[in-house]
Amino acid sequence: MLEHGALTERIIGLAIGVHEILGPGVFESVYQECLCLELREAGIAFESQVIMPVVYKGHTIPLVIPKGFRADIVVADAVIIEVKAVAAFVPAHRAQLLTYLRLSKIRVGLLMNFHAPQLKDGLLRCVV
Repeated sequence: MLEHGALTERIIGLAIGVHEILGPGVFESVYQECLCLELREAGIAFESQVIMPVVYKGHTIPLVIPKGFRADIVVADAVIIEVKAVAAFVPAHRAQLLTYLRLSKIRVGLLMNFHAPQLKDGLLRCVV
């Protein structure tokens, strides 16, 4: 498995490739599927739409929101990716990623806004 820095660089490179082909203005789900295709073709292990269980005092709390607490992509059990296609990040986007990191015990997360004119301007890396 790649070290965290090398892994996130590889993920960002693949995401930039997706952004260069599609550009801004496509639905988040399309960017996510295309990024998953790139990860698969690169031979990088990942899962998409991963449920983030809430554990409270040793008990897993059932989630009543069917799509609630689902990380967009978890790469190699080491990096969580949250895909956005929004005008600008708001504090809730970062809070969402931090919540997923805390719930999963994964330390590194990438928040990617594919709506940005250049993806590098829509990237946020979080480490907890």
